[in-house]
Amino acid sequence: MTRRIVLAGIGWLVALAFLLPYLQMFIAALKPDRELTASPGAYLPSDWTWSNFVDVWSAAPVWTYLRVSLTVAAAATVVTLACAMPAAYYTARNRFRGRGAFLLLVLVTQMFAPTALVIGIYREMVALDLTDTLLSLILVNAAFNLPFCVWILHGYFSSIPRELEEAAFLDGAGRLGALTRVTLPISMPGVVTAIVYTFIAAWNEYIVALTVTASPDRRPLTVAVPSFVTQYQADWQFLFATSLIAIVPVVILFIFIERYLIGGLTAGSVK
Repeated sequence: MTRRIVLAGIGWLVALAFLLPYLQMFIAALKPDRELTASPGAYLPSDWTWSNFVDVWSAAPVWTYLRVSLTVAAAATVVTLACAMPAAYYTARNRFRGRGAFLLLVLVTQMFAPTALVIGIYREMVALDLTDTLLSLILVNAAFNLPFCVWILHGYFSSIPRELEEAAFLDGAGRLGALTRVTLPISMPGVVTAIVYTFIAAWNEYIVALTVTASPDRRPLTVAVPSFVTQYQADWQFLFATSLIAIVPVVILFIFIERYLIGGLTAGSVK
């Protein structure tokens, strides 16, 4: 009993440490402008300005930024899964020449960050006439998240016994039928993990979006949030309010997939 209480207390302390920055942002978002720049400043606002969360929608095209982020993250996730699942399934079920080298290449490409390749990415988008388009953001995010998804889905597909698919073959199912009716339902935790990873990575991407887009109606929230603080004006309350709004879609996603997430993160690498 004592051990359980101690572990629970440690868990609450860790959770509090992670939640404190968000609490600080929430409190700052409720302060009027004069209190944000006051010296010395107070931790809690004397005038709780709840209207900041309403005014921010008219202070900047937040709806547009939110729509762009959702479009890019969702489309990049779909493209990534459409490419990763066949590749991972084939490498898990077939032994072919160069299979080990291919999987090693997949793992190595995961080490490259968009920041290190941003100049090359921009030149490529210019050559393809894709600068300042949502398609460029979708393709880049899908490309950089594809290696991880292939790797984790390969591990998960490999953990599923072949006998289950062979039983489906005996019942008259083809390769595609066995995949969609047997393998994918069993591997759903791994698929969900790939979805979560890709969506969050695309949602949080900043440097490529800042480089290849210029029009306000094609910029995601990650690029738009810093625009509230410029050389001539600093709307810190709107910056914090928009930052909190940007967290909401990810929180909603976790609420729906949380029960699959832990199993998906561990099963493919342990079984």
